[in-house]
Amino acid sequence: MALASAAVEALTAAVTGPVLFQGDPRIPAEIGAFNTYPAHDPEVLVAAESESDVVAAVRFALENGLPVRVVSTGHGSPTPVVDGVLVSLRRFHGVTLDPDARIATIRGGTRWAEVIEAAAPHGLAPVAGSSATVGSIGYTLGGGLGPLARTFGFSSDWARGFRVVTGEGQVVVANGFENPDLFWALRGGKGGFGVVTEMAFELVPLTALYAGSVMFDAPHIEAAYRRWAEWSRDLPETITTAAALVSFPPLDMVPEPLRGRTLLAVRYAFVGDPAEGERLFEPIRSAAPVHLDGVRVMGPDEIAQIHNDPADPGPSWDRGLMLDSVDDAFVDTLLGALGPGAGAPFVACEVRRVGGATTRDVLGGSAVGGRGAGYTLVLVGVPDPALFESVLPAVADGLTAALAPWVSAVTTPNWAGGFGVPGTFDASWPAETRDRLATLRAAYDPSGLFPFGPAA
Repeated sequence: MALASAAVEALTAAVTGPVLFQGDPRIPAEIGAFNTYPAHDPEVLVAAESESDVVAAVRFALENGLPVRVVSTGHGSPTPVVDGVLVSLRRFHGVTLDPDARIATIRGGTRWAEVIEAAAPHGLAPVAGSSATVGSIGYTLGGGLGPLARTFGFSSDWARGFRVVTGEGQVVVANGFENPDLFWALRGGKGGFGVVTEMAFELVPLTALYAGSVMFDAPHIEAAYRRWAEWSRDLPETITTAAALVSFPPLDMVPEPLRGRTLLAVRYAFVGDPAEGERLFEPIRSAAPVHLDGVRVMGPDEIAQIHNDPADPGPSWDRGLMLDSVDDAFVDTLLGALGPGAGAPFVACEVRRVGGATTRDVLGGSAVGGRGAGYTLVLVGVPDPALFESVLPAVADGLTAALAPWVSAVTTPNWAGGFGVPGTFDASWPAETRDRLATLRAAYDPSGLFPFGPAA
């Protein structure tokens, strides 16, 4: 739509950061995220450097009838933004720490790496995601299941308050005392309420972990996977673990022990005495000959090394869901589809054991979905954009159908991939929670300024 020059001039004057318009060649660099596949070209990009910049952007959109979307340039939006106002929080980042209160005050564009780095010298850690490059606030709004989830719960359980620019361009505080309904919604309700500019997040005391990954080569994957599936069913809450089938490309940049191999990586995080952690992990180490062993005592600043998720940007595709349980028949089905020699177009499939602390809601309740699940599953497709629109979804649909006996009826929005798969939006929360969230979105965004849902 054509924007009035006076409105554009007023916006540009009100915003400290850059304001760019559709077609500007600087847009990709300004909002570059981990996933480089979506080609974002909004009508207006506001690169906010402050909360007042965000307010100006939202009020401009409201006055001009434009939708507003937000990106903090962590992993980024899975779908391209080609209309309306896109607020980038990349420049608006940073952490202020109160180590005595164990509270980190986190600005909107902050990634977990900044929070981890700030907290570690104080013997503290955030209940963060497996990747340090993920935007901490966007991740927390959707719940968040990281490598310490069974011990400490969803990441959103540790959020203590938010500052939000609502759909009416007003700044409100949401916590257990002010706007508690919005606070409930922001802990797991994901989006559609406004732009979160700041989050207060409680940290946990943590000086060391016994954690990392062991890898098994192709001939031993089945034996190791079956042992993991059985062992993972009955674990203390001090353990969070995952089993990931990973196909490494035959490229020189890949370390020789991994190059061209399909391996099973069993990921492990134990909170407590390292000797006890080693003892509890022995059934996995003895399951089959170990190809590589990286489980060790590590500091809280090394949490991202447990999963060793890729940190370099590139085109990416994934599909997530949650599982009630796993058993031998599940292992048969999964390895038949994705095991060595299957030729499936995926570089990884991780099944993560959750449960434990994730099953218990916080005092006062929260909107997070998926507390009843015992496991999560994520598929990561080969980084070939030519396969993103048809081949990968079709193969993933077939695998999801085959795994239907184990798939949870309710999942969680962070695993829903932007709700591109039919039914994933409705499945991201129990029906009562979903209805309450819809009521609150209408209250805090009465004009529908923030598109959210399957049509967004």
